[in-house]
Amino acid sequence: MDANSNRKPIFRILLFLACAILIFLGLNTLYSFTNTLHQLDSIESERDYWQRPSDVLRALDLREGNTVADLGSGSGYFTLKLAPVVGKQGRVLAVDLRKLSLFFLWTRALLRGQHAVHVILGDEDDPRLPAGSVDAVLICNTYHEFSHPDRMLDHVLQALRPGGRTVVVDRSAEVGRSHQVSLAIVADELRKKGFEVVSHDDHFIDRAGDDIWWLVIARKP
Repeated sequence: MDANSNRKPIFRILLFLACAILIFLGLNTLYSFTNTLHQLDSIESERDYWQRPSDVLRALDLREGNTVADLGSGSGYFTLKLAPVVGKQGRVLAVDLRKLSLFFLWTRALLRGQHAVHVILGDEDDPRLPAGSVDAVLICNTYHEFSHPDRMLDHVLQALRPGGRTVVVDRSAEVGRSHQVSLAIVADELRKKGFEVVSHDDHFIDRAGDDIWWLVIARKP
């Protein structure tokens, strides 16, 4: 018996083990991915009780066929709610800096048949929105993360059609606390960039044990 004949059984065993390992890793990845999707649904279901999503959507004043951008979309809490509002003829541009979040969002939209959702990988200073093509922009729990809010607002203003709205929702600033920004600062920055502040609510969300959230509505003249 030659050496090649002796190697064949060993090669088959190694090939079998390699395939088994790959299948195991694939199933484990699929399980983790599916589990993450279920966790997102559960977290967002709880968030519905306090985030006032219907009021946020109403503030955007959207119509069927509109194009709306969700800056800082994350895994899609608001994006997936915006898609039914604009309908099949509309578009929801979901912008985020995190590729993994956008991947989960893209997957969730695909599973729900929400083909109006388009994901955009933005930059720190540029959401990469098409100029003059957006009817409304939502910035929820994201404005305080902007490194250069003036540049971001420039891009938002360029992206909006005349009369288009920008709705910003964020946490009120407190001394010594990070990840917060005051309504007064944001409203002032909006005005300086040429937005008209339509209305605001400095106690939009006020629940025990949490920061106070505010909401401001601005429009492009």
